[in-house]
Amino acid sequence: MVKNDDFTKYITDMLAAYKMDNSAMTGAFKNSAELADKMSQVALEAAERANDVSAQWAKDTLSKMGDVTTSKSDPADYTKAMSEFAAAQAEMSAEMMSAYAEIAKKVQMETVELMMGATKDMQEEIASAVSTPKPAAKKKAAPRRKTK
Repeated sequence: MVKNDDFTKYITDMLAAYKMDNSAMTGAFKNSAELADKMSQVALEAAERANDVSAQWAKDTLSKMGDVTTSKSDPADYTKAMSEFAAAQAEMSAEMMSAYAEIAKKVQMETVELMMGATKDMQEEIASAVSTPKPAAKKKAAPRRKTK
């Protein structure tokens, strides 16, 4: 069998060969991971709320079906039961769509807040990086020329 190389050591050695400050990269990764965590929480909460709305809708629909499925002596009662069920479904549909719209609105607002916060944080980091004085670069002395 072929043994796959572990490239972690190679990448670590390669990055160590470059003389640079990795704290900016580490900070960027940390900030990115925090933002992804917050966005995931928003999405999971929205999915949970949408699931609750769907479950309630199904439960209410099934409870209304009881009136439709009971036996009736007069054929007109079946028509009346179906009409009442259809009217209840139309009303319930409007309510549930409103509930879904509220969930979407809340997700949108939370997402905008997170993105605005992330943008503000990036602007502050950039401003501090630009305003931080850099050490002066040392000039290398020009090589001396031999005179004849």
